[in-house]
Amino acid sequence: MDIKIPHHVELIIRTLQKNGYEAYAVGGCVRDTLLGRVPGDWDITTSALPQQVKALFRRTIDTGIQHGTVTIMMDHVGYEVTTYRIDGEYEDGRHPKQVEFTSSLLEDLRRRDFTINAMAYSPESGIVDAFDGMKDLERKVIRCVGAAMDRFTEDALRILRAIRFSAQLGFTIEEDTWNAVSAIAPNIAKVSKERIQVELTKLLLSGHPEYMRQVFEAGISTYVSPAFSRIPWPDIRIPADLPEEKYVRWAAFLRLVSPAEAVQVLKDLKLDNDTIARVRTLVNWSGAELAADPVCVRRAMSQMEPEVWDALLALNACGDDIRGLTCRIRERGDCLSLKNLAVKGKDLMEAGVRPGKEMGVMLNHLLDLVLECPEMNTRETLLTQIPKPESGQNPAPRA
Repeated sequence: MDIKIPHHVELIIRTLQKNGYEAYAVGGCVRDTLLGRVPGDWDITTSALPQQVKALFRRTIDTGIQHGTVTIMMDHVGYEVTTYRIDGEYEDGRHPKQVEFTSSLLEDLRRRDFTINAMAYSPESGIVDAFDGMKDLERKVIRCVGAAMDRFTEDALRILRAIRFSAQLGFTIEEDTWNAVSAIAPNIAKVSKERIQVELTKLLLSGHPEYMRQVFEAGISTYVSPAFSRIPWPDIRIPADLPEEKYVRWAAFLRLVSPAEAVQVLKDLKLDNDTIARVRTLVNWSGAELAADPVCVRRAMSQMEPEVWDALLALNACGDDIRGLTCRIRERGDCLSLKNLAVKGKDLMEAGVRPGKEMGVMLNHLLDLVLECPEMNTRETLLTQIPKPESGQNPAPRA
């Protein structure tokens, strides 16, 4: 079977072969191409040692040379080329203590996690599929290479990868592999929170975010974090048609807990502050019944960024009445935030309002008036709403 590979990938493979080395595209790029998906990147495996690879290409980066990986740069795109290797003993349940280079492609493929990720391809040899990965693609099955217990004991992150791949591809996890997922669940405590978060986020962004239930069914949740394990997972509802944004999918997953609990889950998993803030807002407003009234909608819109408001409409499955009001409010350019208010701090100082807390209170009061009556958002009108300084009181200095 022929696979169409990018020009640069073919050039790298042919260059290595022309110089007496074996070389293949390997792993996820082969899997995705066979599934008719566009690979996110293309990895290459070779019998050439890292220094031999570097000698053949003009621009290279030592991205993981101690583990055999060199990145070849072509037209500002990087392609990872890794020497065939055998992983040594996994002492920490995550990383091999050492790696040993080998001249055998089969040995290199044998160390990989799942059969669908253990296929290689070159234009001359075609597909190398020593572990029935193509059959598992046809059966839509996630199955470990060799003994599942061995693969998961080597690297506990693989148990989350199994669930994540099943969600991304819509595949089922083969029985022995699933049993091993449950058995090795306690080892997830050895995995960094950042790596756990990456896998869970990819799962939530997949076409089957509801597969998150498997994290709980397998007993993994207990070892993610205490806050995570308390999520009422049987009631989780995460429609796949929600926007594929990290903060939206996490909010959909966490909307059954309080905003404070949601924040704790995300902090435990080391998510960034912007995502945490947006999720807190969405969880806080999740399920809120919004009246189809312009004032109510403007006040709600003023509490969040425009894209977060749009996400809330999707999360709450709001109808055409709220969506229509949103469009009209935006088309009119109604003021929804202090930055769009027709007066600024300087105007208030000139009108005698003292800087600091007094000014903040006044600005928010004026914004509240404008949210009620958008037509009031003119400098002249708003200045009439500022009380005159009491007799004998010195006005604030002019700027």
